[in-house]
Amino acid sequence: MKSEIFEKIIKIEGNKIDIKPPKKIPQPILSPSREGFDSRNTYNPAVIKEKDRIVMLYRAESKEDKLTGRIGLAISYDGINFFRHPEPVIEPEYKWESVGVEDPRIVKVGKTYYMTYTGYDGKTARLCLATSKNMLTWKKHGPIFEGFEHKKNGIKGWTKSGAILPKRLEKGNFKGNYLMYFGDSNIWMAVSKDLVNWEYMKEPVLSPRERYFDNVLVEPGPPLFETSYGITLIYNSAGRCGEGLKYKVGLAIFDKEYPDKVVARTETPLMVPQYEWELYGHVNNVVFIEGMVEHENKILLYYGGADRHIGLAYWTTDL
Repeated sequence: MKSEIFEKIIKIEGNKIDIKPPKKIPQPILSPSREGFDSRNTYNPAVIKEKDRIVMLYRAESKEDKLTGRIGLAISYDGINFFRHPEPVIEPEYKWESVGVEDPRIVKVGKTYYMTYTGYDGKTARLCLATSKNMLTWKKHGPIFEGFEHKKNGIKGWTKSGAILPKRLEKGNFKGNYLMYFGDSNIWMAVSKDLVNWEYMKEPVLSPRERYFDNVLVEPGPPLFETSYGITLIYNSAGRCGEGLKYKVGLAIFDKEYPDKVVARTETPLMVPQYEWELYGHVNNVVFIEGMVEHENKILLYYGGADRHIGLAYWTTDL
């Protein structure tokens, strides 16, 4: 996505980003069902626009069993009212995802959909990849970074989240490659020729900052997109500022020619937990964006609230 709306609402001077926070809809747009695979929690959605429809893939958990996650599908024509597919479209199958499939992000390149998601085995959260032609049936390609060297909480191979730029880089040392930012706690960079096989850079490109809202961890949000300023990443973060741990949303822009170089980064969060359903839930004090589309002159941002509900925020040029 290269959005004219976004170009109008953002301004950068030096390394300072000037952008107004998106406006939230006060109530969740999707909540747990009374029964079934998404009866406990519905959150952390990916979205993609197909013609006049917005398709959502969301993390779901059932109150009827202990399985951590499945991925459900829902469709909307207005971006607010969604009709759910009755069964999950992705379920745990393999050892590395035995306790859940979680937190999807989705892009389309050519006629193929590429989904990154978390496979969790009860110990390690691994970033995995699946592909599809119709978003109902998926081919799983397994964990993307089996040899990842860095540790989180002493656990090697913890990679968790990945946001892809759905076009090849046009400049610099990585010209001709696809780009992904991935990770949880820090964010790393990876490149690929085919969107399936990825090579990562050993040093993080974005890390937590002391005395800021993102002082504990940073994690990729929706798929990457370009602006005139550079490659844009909306990211999720956690921080402690005398108020307990809270998840908030930030934004960083990277150089198009040197995508491992940060051009600018927000000093204050774009979104914070505010409403009761964002403050209290399965995990308290969480807003967590994973989906973004442009629809009817708005940029729509879909996010998880307190790991239980799905919320919607939006940018327009009128904000």
